[in-house]
Amino acid sequence: MNRLVIYLLMIAVFFTATSELVIAGILNVLAEQMHISVSLAGQLITAYSLAFAIGTPIIIATTAKWPRKKLLLTAMAVFIGGNFLSIAGTGFVLLMAARMLLGVSSGVFIVAAFSAAAKMVPVEKIGSAMGTIILGFSSAMILGVPLGVALTNMYNWQMIFMFLGAGGIVILIGLALLLPQIEGDAPVPFRQQLAVLANPVIFFALLLVLFREAGNSVMFTYIASFLGDILHRSTTEIGLMMLLFGLAGAVGSRIGGSAVDKWGSAKLIMIGVMIHVIALLLLPLAVHSFPVAITLLSLWIMSMFTLGPATQTYFIERAPQSSNLIISLNISVTQVGIAAGASVGGLVVNWQETVLYNPLAAGIVLILALASAAVSIRKSRQNLPQIKA
Repeated sequence: MNRLVIYLLMIAVFFTATSELVIAGILNVLAEQMHISVSLAGQLITAYSLAFAIGTPIIIATTAKWPRKKLLLTAMAVFIGGNFLSIAGTGFVLLMAARMLLGVSSGVFIVAAFSAAAKMVPVEKIGSAMGTIILGFSSAMILGVPLGVALTNMYNWQMIFMFLGAGGIVILIGLALLLPQIEGDAPVPFRQQLAVLANPVIFFALLLVLFREAGNSVMFTYIASFLGDILHRSTTEIGLMMLLFGLAGAVGSRIGGSAVDKWGSAKLIMIGVMIHVIALLLLPLAVHSFPVAITLLSLWIMSMFTLGPATQTYFIERAPQSSNLIISLNISVTQVGIAAGASVGGLVVNWQETVLYNPLAAGIVLILALASAAVSIRKSRQNLPQIKA
């Protein structure tokens, strides 16, 4: 039964992740249909991520005692409402508000899903469980983003949110029927949260997440524009490329989950970030060779999803008694990084009037992620005391 529930949570994450990722795939068309600039449309990702980052830890802290089932069902219900609000709104401001609602509900759901999964499986299977749930993200790229591109091209951008809202209702029913009762956690005092951040292993690991996600967002937010304007792909071809990237992400998620259990999270983090840096720094040099460029992009996406299970497991291993708090902080920092990266990427586009240099800017930010990872892992090997909650 637990395995079935893990897969159900993965499907639910597919819907929440699609709501986040699909904007990158339809950015050009959405901007055209709403009569706004591409850089302004990109700030829909910023709004989603900031709401995710700020709202999630507050709600997680105030609902700590809630049973996980109640929290997951509530978050999914709000997510459904956010999608239907996206459909109802015709103006940019209302769509921005809907994106913020989607960001908060998705953040709470994902934190609760990771927390529930960690409590449902043996310790030695946590990495695999995290990898399965994170597979929902890559599935969103395989199916969700191309579907969003297709629906937008055939109808309009609202249709993908109709799909997500309807699918969310089905997921809500499934969770209500199958999800077991899992107790909540004791609330964590604010002073103790600061103690978590004071631990250098956790602090530099969070910096790793911040710079990694910022670097990825500098590139990923404008990936549709890069494929179209720099690699000269048509809208249909962009949908196919997103499908390819999703497949690469699925492979990365599966590799990441099993590799963590076999080889350890620290080693996988270092290798994964190195691949990030190399692939993106080489990309501007490869734009005249489409096969090379698409290979580099696929390697980057694969390593991105490989790092998901590795970082989640790394945090749980370093602070096992504070896993719920750490997961919440990790995911919030992730969204701050995405928001910052989307904004920086927009500045690069406006400054150079092209997305050609976004991979270079992303690679530079990712070097900071690599340095942060190295410091955290070195501190961890000095056997610093684990954080207790």
